[in-house]
Amino acid sequence: MSGQHFLFVPGPTTVPQDIMNAISAPMEDHRSLAFPELTHCVLDDLKEVFKTKSGRAFVFPASGTGGWEIALTNTLSPGDTVIASRIGHFSNLWINMCKRLGLEVIELEAEWGEAAPIERYQEQLAMDRNHRIKAALICHNETSTGVTSDVAGLRRAIDDEGHSAMLLVDGVSSIASIDFNMDAWGVDFAVACSQKGFMLPAGLAITCASEKALNAFQKKTRTPRAYFRLQDMIEANDTGYFPFTPSLPMLRGLRASLRRLLDEGLDNVFARHHRLAGGVRRGIRDGWGLDLCARQQGTKSDTVSAIMMPDGFDSNEVIRLAQLKYNLALGAGLSKVSGRLYRIGHLGDLNELMLCAALSGAEMAMRDIGIDVTPGSAVAAASEYWRSDKQ
Repeated sequence: MSGQHFLFVPGPTTVPQDIMNAISAPMEDHRSLAFPELTHCVLDDLKEVFKTKSGRAFVFPASGTGGWEIALTNTLSPGDTVIASRIGHFSNLWINMCKRLGLEVIELEAEWGEAAPIERYQEQLAMDRNHRIKAALICHNETSTGVTSDVAGLRRAIDDEGHSAMLLVDGVSSIASIDFNMDAWGVDFAVACSQKGFMLPAGLAITCASEKALNAFQKKTRTPRAYFRLQDMIEANDTGYFPFTPSLPMLRGLRASLRRLLDEGLDNVFARHHRLAGGVRRGIRDGWGLDLCARQQGTKSDTVSAIMMPDGFDSNEVIRLAQLKYNLALGAGLSKVSGRLYRIGHLGDLNELMLCAALSGAEMAMRDIGIDVTPGSAVAAASEYWRSDKQ
């Protein structure tokens, strides 16, 4: 198909040319005397993105799923109890991983489209007088439903009960796009990955651990680990190297990504994502008259919008036609919301005109299957929002 391919899934995201250039640099010796400069620069800059002074960043060749396993296996032991909410596809997968690793899970069920139920976490923590619960898990931004949850609120709930539970956070589709403050929120282990807000190809699990989390694995964790053993990474990173062969192209790309994020300024990055998401939401609601999966006030994600289908229509057909006819990739509804919604990812390297293309292509595909939306309505509503809100 001629012309540009429009990638608007919520990850992988578009890779900017300067990052592509960095990835394409000639190979180098990862044991050279010059290599530690790259390692230390990347790990120091990551602490700025996570907003931590005392935490420690780690980069593994893996995906976000690998990051989940790194967090669990380095802080917990088989038989430990954790508490987690099931609010979408990815929180569900993390819970399933906990069980496969031998953890006991207190599961808080919620409707998909709702945020993590902080008050129910607090109720369970209040009853746990013996501190059997070792960690509370939360998805900051549930990618499958476009819902952002209150991580700081969960930390307050833990602290209000005087509980010792660690706070483990999936920030895969939020970190580097939505404000995330590891130290201020008391996060003990945060998980991100390369192909979303960091604007890279998939291939890196990007994580950060607090001093409390580091102490947990150093003292008593009994979960078997080999490749994902943080102690090996710490010892090697302290010297500027890795305990295995790192992905050199991805590390070079990550350095360029971090430079790009910090040059723009993290607060500006977050404000840009909020503005762009606001226009997309305006187009969906005021232009098309459709609803988002996110139901609660203040929980609508700034990185992905999950758009509910009118009764009688299959979102998979919208996605199929957008791809075949308009060279546009939209995110599918996953597991229990398959066919009921599609997703527009609005994170990473993007601007207003790029999102106009996403809205226009999605609108044409919806009209192709008979959904009665007014031609040009979403772009008109979104563009007026952006024009009036332009700084």
